[in-house]
Amino acid sequence: MRIAILSPVWFAVPPSGYGGIEWVVSLLADGLADAGHDVTLFASGDSHSKARLSYIFELAPSEQIGKSLPELRHALGCFDRAGDFDVINDHSGPLSIALGDLVETPVLHTVHGPLDGDPGRVYEGLAQLAPGVGLISISLNQRRPKPELNWAGNCPNALDLQLYPCKPHRGDYLLFLGRMSADKGAHRAIWVAKETGLPLKLAGKKQDPKEHRYFHELVEPHLVEGIEYLGEVSHGEKVELLQNARATLFPIEWEEPFGLVMIESMACGTPVIATRHGAVPEVIEDGASGRRRSG
Repeated sequence: MRIAILSPVWFAVPPSGYGGIEWVVSLLADGLADAGHDVTLFASGDSHSKARLSYIFELAPSEQIGKSLPELRHALGCFDRAGDFDVINDHSGPLSIALGDLVETPVLHTVHGPLDGDPGRVYEGLAQLAPGVGLISISLNQRRPKPELNWAGNCPNALDLQLYPCKPHRGDYLLFLGRMSADKGAHRAIWVAKETGLPLKLAGKKQDPKEHRYFHELVEPHLVEGIEYLGEVSHGEKVELLQNARATLFPIEWEEPFGLVMIESMACGTPVIATRHGAVPEVIEDGASGRRRSG
């Protein structure tokens, strides 16, 4: 089968650091290529894949993240060649959905973000413009705000287990991996560490002014002995942290559609302690692979 995979353009595939969608796209493209399909990956030129690479931007335009023009140029590079493919799997964001109704090639759009509030209304409007585009969820909970959309399937995120070797011997620290934002809950991880008396390592980026303000107000004042902020870490550093943690904390305060950190942690043999939001009940088996708590 001739398959086109359209990745977001903002980070290389696979990403050097942050970029959960790009990791999923990388695994999907390589897996389909290994299965014998003719796969073309539309991503930035600094990407690496077993699939054939096609790009508009030689380097990922990360500094322009959120701007419509680079995203549209990137998407058009794929849809202009729609006739070359049997199917297009779009991971690039809602903007490109409208393009899917302009081509004869079947289009499946994987939804990676939440669907409550404004994002849900955007998808609702675009679904009316392009009723032929099938939507793929990454968890069943993700569909809850908009069950009436044209859902074609559910495909939870996956991992290459070879990149996350299990280590039987644990360290004594708790681990938090995620953006420094209120909805990810780094401040709640600090509270757990203080209540249990266990060391805590926090790793993750702070990108926009809101995240910097959150960090300075609710995280930085609590960085005392035993509570350490490591900044953004590489994939190798992340795996080492996961392998040696006593448990990974996932204290989210929002309806996260999936949460790769949970399966990354479990792949390394480290249990997850998570709040019961979003896809957590679908991913964590309470008492087996971790603990779910209301909050």
